[in-house]
Amino acid sequence: MDSSDFLGFLTRRSSVREYDGRPLTDEEITNILKCASTAPSAGNLEAWDVIVVNGEDTRLALAEVAYGQQHLEQAPVIFVVCSNYVRSMSRYGERGILYALEDATIACTYMMLAAHAMDIHSCWTGAFDDDGVREVLDLPQHIRPIALLALGRGNPPAHLTGRMEVGEHVHRETW
Repeated sequence: MDSSDFLGFLTRRSSVREYDGRPLTDEEITNILKCASTAPSAGNLEAWDVIVVNGEDTRLALAEVAYGQQHLEQAPVIFVVCSNYVRSMSRYGERGILYALEDATIACTYMMLAAHAMDIHSCWTGAFDDDGVREVLDLPQHIRPIALLALGRGNPPAHLTGRMEVGEHVHRETW
């Protein structure tokens, strides 16, 4: 794949919030997670963890603590991507908190792109009550939920959303 093919792959991905209910296979889930495990991480500590949720009761509970977002109810699978502070703080002290957040977001991005490569749709969901997610999933205190990644087969939007021009993000040498 050359750079223009890759750019096309990226621009065809979109957040999908409507799913048809077909389940993902264990093989598909495992493949997505294997792809995530190749993501770069600070000190190669991989300071992220994921809870794979496909039970209806848990999905409904997560949707509730995510302010009623219906796509979380509809998606056959939700990956709850978390940062694991202890794993990176063991080497980097307080700076490890940032590294764990970065590791989790990069891993989640890899999950989303792996799903896209498999024609599985996704929606990164960041609006949720952290303590609510902690309670639903019985997360330890050193684990912070970063994203609820809804996954399934569904209905992509008819039109892709517009994006800012690259130059609006880029500064050279200084701000």
